[in-house]
Amino acid sequence: LPFEELLLRASQFLRVTKQYLPHVARLCLISTFLEDGIRMWFQWNEQRDYIDATWSCGYFLAACFVLLNLLGQLGGCVLILSRNFVQYACFALFGILSLQTIAYSILWDLKFLMRNLALGGGLLLLLAESRGEGKSMFAGVPSMGEHSPKQYMQLGGRVLLVLMFMTLLHFDPSFISILQNLVGTALIVLVAIGFKTKLAALTLVLWLFAVNVYFNAFWMVPAYKPMHDFLKYDFFQTMSVIGGLLLIVALGPGGVSMDEKKKLW
Repeated sequence: LPFEELLLRASQFLRVTKQYLPHVARLCLISTFLEDGIRMWFQWNEQRDYIDATWSCGYFLAACFVLLNLLGQLGGCVLILSRNFVQYACFALFGILSLQTIAYSILWDLKFLMRNLALGGGLLLLLAESRGEGKSMFAGVPSMGEHSPKQYMQLGGRVLLVLMFMTLLHFDPSFISILQNLVGTALIVLVAIGFKTKLAALTLVLWLFAVNVYFNAFWMVPAYKPMHDFLKYDFFQTMSVIGGLLLIVALGPGGVSMDEKKKLW
């Protein structure tokens, strides 16, 4: 059957890439923070002036905000990629994400708020993975059972990640749009509830990557145009969500999922 063949090919892909997939996932996940930290350096004056003009906080506080974003994001990315103090790095990036949500008035823009929440979901999955690595140091210590904080982090990460796809749904009457919405919604639900999770997440990765390259091709727009920065920001934010989905593909949905419950039936 075509579906069984698809499952077999997906399983073969996961076996071949198992060793490398978590590393690729982490790199994708932190890419938006890396890009934003570098942008803070190259657009220092513009960012400082924007914060000062928006909040009337003065040059000094505005410069401190930009410096915090620059050092916090680049430092967090280095720690995550080097696998040192990953939990502290995740908390730092959570803090910067929350700060930016307020400072750039993202709180009142539903589309960008949902994307920021999806980024938070990716960080939750990364945090859950690092907790798994940390626990391996304490061999012999009793585990917290099936309802451990790590598994709830994985559940929360999955649910938040799918918010990204809510921003991609198009409500128009064309057949292609309706079909895309139906398939996309089905995959979103599968990832959220944790059923056939790895296959659904891998399909979403392929779909989202294709959409990202097609719609956010910032390299096709001259650097001096404002649209270049907008598309670049969108591109790397989407790559981070792809990184979160790749973590799900690599590590599975966690204990609070239908895939895990099926093993007990």
